[in-house]
Amino acid sequence: MQITINGTLENITETPLSIARLLEIREVESPEMVSVQLNGTIVERAHYGEATVSDNDEVDFLYFMGGGSH
Repeated sequence: MQITINGTLENITETPLSIARLLEIREVESPEMVSVQLNGTIVERAHYGEATVSDNDEVDFLYFMGGGSH
């Protein structure tokens, strides 16, 4: 299947494919610190194992960084 991950079209052979498995395949470091948007909707972390990715879906990994002022 073809999916778009962070704006890049990719071919993934594994189906069905959960968000949790996609994070593993992509070897995302600290997946507990990543938010995932699937077709424009944020997926709750508790649902990563059951939320599935389908052909032509758009997935964005969102990395939030802390910061502060000087």
